[in-house]
Amino acid sequence: MKDETLITTAGRHPEDNFGIVNPPVYHASTVLFPSLEAAENPYLSKVTYGRAGTPGTFALEEAMSALEGAAATFIVPSGLAACTEAILACVSAGDHILVTDSVYEPTRIFCERFLRRFNVETTYYDPLIGAGITSLIRPNTKVVFTEAPGSRTFEMQDIPAIAQAAHAAGEIYVLMDNTWATPLYFKPLAHGVDLSIQAATKYIVGHSDAMLGTIAANERTVDRLRQTHRQIGMCAGPDDIYLALRGMRTLATRLKQHGETGLELATWLKARPEVDRVLHPGIYGDPGHEIWARDFKGCSGLFGFVLKPCTKEQLKAFIEPMEHFKIGYSWGGYESLITSGDPSRARSATKWIGPGPLVRVHAGLEHVDDLRADFVRAFERFHSASSASSMSSR
Repeated sequence: MKDETLITTAGRHPEDNFGIVNPPVYHASTVLFPSLEAAENPYLSKVTYGRAGTPGTFALEEAMSALEGAAATFIVPSGLAACTEAILACVSAGDHILVTDSVYEPTRIFCERFLRRFNVETTYYDPLIGAGITSLIRPNTKVVFTEAPGSRTFEMQDIPAIAQAAHAAGEIYVLMDNTWATPLYFKPLAHGVDLSIQAATKYIVGHSDAMLGTIAANERTVDRLRQTHRQIGMCAGPDDIYLALRGMRTLATRLKQHGETGLELATWLKARPEVDRVLHPGIYGDPGHEIWARDFKGCSGLFGFVLKPCTKEQLKAFIEPMEHFKIGYSWGGYESLITSGDPSRARSATKWIGPGPLVRVHAGLEHVDDLRADFVRAFERFHSASSASSMSSR
């Protein structure tokens, strides 16, 4: 099947639910067994206890596994939980891991504050290192953690080259946070990754109303991940699982629109005189464009741009009054979002260079003309704030 058909049909079993098309919400903790023998051998039954999953859980796992091409998928309560559980499944005390310097900052914090307590050492590497990752691998290296593109600065990583080099160097697991592209536009497991991570909060749910994460495993890692998942008691709530299943059915349609709008806005912003550079691998001339064009089937609505030097007042005038782009974390919902920040605080292997503020944009499902007009007004305020600042300095 084509992916668009998979996301519409996978995990649906109306015959098990009185003909109901969408699997209903199962709220459950206790599950009754028909006999003592059944209770003494719970793993012979599919539904055993709420924490171990309900028919809704299994439906989402089945659907995501079909889309990922995975041996199995596990559902957790957030994207960060997916990142942390995947790492924990692959490391022991005294191990060493390699993490891209452009990683999602909460994942970095987990490495620095949690893993360090258990004597797991983290080395951050240049996201553009490619096959050169070999030079950083030690005898006790167990994980190479990747993310492409970086969720704030949008560097593209050569995932196949990194995976090949890591696997050739020893018993190393390659993990990837693939939230930006989703498995619709990039399939990590098919490119050598062992564990594919999604913050399903974003595009899978798609409506900014549920927290969820998924980890898809290949045959090599599935048993290891299953054990970790059970032992630390990870489970997601049934309502959030239901929202993810419902959101997934429209993923192909939504992501196409997000991607087209984002690409059009990014191209338009690239020509603005106030913009130093646009960070979007889908744009020709972006440093990561060739890798993106080789490996990815499309782009999502998340990208960034760097303004030329400006004052804090100009930045506030630019962002705060926007009509459609509202200030907020996360992304992947139907609404457009905008944030600004300095990524240099979360860098150690590389240096972030930007003459002005970094602005991150999520293009929602509003009409592109209205979103562009919002930016036009923002740039007008940007210049007015500059003029006012010049007058006051006199």
